[in-house]
Amino acid sequence: MHVTHLSLHDFRSYADTEVALGPGVTSFIGRNGQGKTNVVEAIDYIARLSSHRVSSDAPLVRFGAEQAVVRAAVVRDERTALLEIEINPGRSNRARINKSPLPKSREMLGMVRTVLFSPEDLALVKGDPSERRRFLDDLLVLRAPRYAGVRSDYDRVLRQRNSLLKTAGAARRSGSGGSRAEAALSTLGVWDTHLARTGAELLAARLALVEELKPLVGKAYEAVARGATRSDATMAYRPSFELPEPTEGPLPDRAVLAEALMAEVERRRSDELDRGVSLVGPHRDELHLMLGPLPVKGYASHGESWSFALALRLASYDLLRAGGDDPILILDDVFAELDTERRERLAEMVADAEQVLVTAAVPADVPAALAGARVLVADGQVTRAD
Repeated sequence: MHVTHLSLHDFRSYADTEVALGPGVTSFIGRNGQGKTNVVEAIDYIARLSSHRVSSDAPLVRFGAEQAVVRAAVVRDERTALLEIEINPGRSNRARINKSPLPKSREMLGMVRTVLFSPEDLALVKGDPSERRRFLDDLLVLRAPRYAGVRSDYDRVLRQRNSLLKTAGAARRSGSGGSRAEAALSTLGVWDTHLARTGAELLAARLALVEELKPLVGKAYEAVARGATRSDATMAYRPSFELPEPTEGPLPDRAVLAEALMAEVERRRSDELDRGVSLVGPHRDELHLMLGPLPVKGYASHGESWSFALALRLASYDLLRAGGDDPILILDDVFAELDTERRERLAEMVADAEQVLVTAAVPADVPAALAGARVLVADGQVTRAD
């Protein structure tokens, strides 16, 4: 899988630009602030329909423009498809494949896969639990795009349920009761069922994914951290309630999880009404990352944290690659953050990928193992140097 051509219209700093690409390594070289990250961000956006840098679409549209358009010609299994996403902040985005509109933009998910390394990856190990939950969910969607719908359904249920909890809880605290509070409480049971059903599906998928990632993370950490063994780096998924014992296999199935989640929701009902929020479900779960007996967050050194973050991305790459297609690897200004040894180790591990896109401020930041095509980015212009 690789991108052969990228077109940007009013995306970030680019009014209109065309970028020719090919398999192998392409490095985008330019001083900070010249727009090299904007190019690779666009390719990653086509794959995930979200940005690794911002949480909303508005910053992706060039100042003064109403919308942005990203088009990418993607080769997969020797067939080329033209993917297009029209970014409309505040409105629904529109997607097309080979110029044919899709009913929903998320139907384009799975057409191209990316694994992106960036300085923001430190948040995977040092940031809030939401960063690690997002890491798992993004990987789930890349492997099986239907989980985008599951995650969207769960978020919708959560918003509705939280609204009902706030309404009923406020009435209970004030002692006023009333028809509005009674209606909220009577409706809450329906949304409890929806929460248990969609939450169990998401939880089951995350649990299975973590089991698959564990050995790959240990293997990758051993490769990028000096003197490490593959048993040093471990991970464990910690739900917001105690998991039931599985009846068959290593993990409880979806039906058992839904029943357990429902029971915990009922047990915590009073607390939820007091606080006006849902206290049980995948949105409260945590992915614990450990080095030996200690958590990475708060205990690991800067270098160890970087090695663990790299191991998570490399494990993701190995998992996706095992599914048949080489994902596109994007190394966004990551070498400037690494010492020489980690640079070389990372470069050697990814050099044989079908397509690698690198951004760097100066050519010297790109390891020799990733020598390839070079593109200069300056003053809003993207120019091939070869």
